[in-house]
Amino acid sequence: MHNRERPIIDAQVHTYERDHPGRPWQGFLVGPAEVTGDDMVAAMDEVGVDGALLISPFAMYRYDASFAVSVYAAHSRRFALIKPFDPHAPDIEKQVAQWAETDGVVGARVLLDEFDDWQHDDSGLHRFAAACGEQALPLNMYAPGHLDVFAELARAHPSTRLVLDHLGLLQPMQPPVPEDPFENIDQVLSLAALDNVVIKISGAGTLSHEPFPYPDIWPSLLRIFERFGLSRCLCGTDWTRAVELLSYEQGVKAFTTSENLDDSDRATLMGGSLMEIYDWSPGGDILAVPMLGGMNISGRLRVLW
Repeated sequence: MHNRERPIIDAQVHTYERDHPGRPWQGFLVGPAEVTGDDMVAAMDEVGVDGALLISPFAMYRYDASFAVSVYAAHSRRFALIKPFDPHAPDIEKQVAQWAETDGVVGARVLLDEFDDWQHDDSGLHRFAAACGEQALPLNMYAPGHLDVFAELARAHPSTRLVLDHLGLLQPMQPPVPEDPFENIDQVLSLAALDNVVIKISGAGTLSHEPFPYPDIWPSLLRIFERFGLSRCLCGTDWTRAVELLSYEQGVKAFTTSENLDDSDRATLMGGSLMEIYDWSPGGDILAVPMLGGMNISGRLRVLW
């Protein structure tokens, strides 16, 4: 480990095997042919990242998190687990409860595809959000194009911590970067009024029209930091999805070396806020989490291996 007092934690990484009959891919994700747990740990070690939230990649494995679980078993001091769910599963409450009892688990996820028609009153989403609240699991949501649905869930389930993935914005898998990647930032900023909402500053470098260290993204990022407060912001690379646009080192160092952050800001953004929100720290130190945003989000202090 690199810095146990002020660890650097990546809020979103993925690992996966090569496609093979024993665990076939269900789709395709831009990235290397394979990123094992050993590969991800080696990349983290090269740039001084102490731990990461390991999110089972929906593109490859849909709702099967077995590979992520196996990576956690091999590297339990470096990763915590999050998996996607089908909110329309008839037994969604049971699934969430079982996942919450799995070693290493700190959250759940749902992807609201921008091409699908998600509605505010979707019963599956509301049951899923309620189940996550019941289990004290932060609900991570990919929701570009559906920020209104995200906002409704946050309002309807104030005891559930909702984490907005990827700044709430559509991010490219490969060049070119959209002409105005921050065009929906005002809608994102409006979500800061909801105390139970957290935002992931993940994949931010993929929104830049300029080379490393991506100076053109900072005016928008600073607006987000100001509105949400850094205690509700989590820095992440979204590795490996970002591979066609930047290296892992660039994704990390854009923040660790930025003159836009002082040491205190950096410590909060790059690990401090995550440790409180997910009740987890690399190496196994479980935090006694304070009241954050008016809501007690601890609820399940336990050893994660």
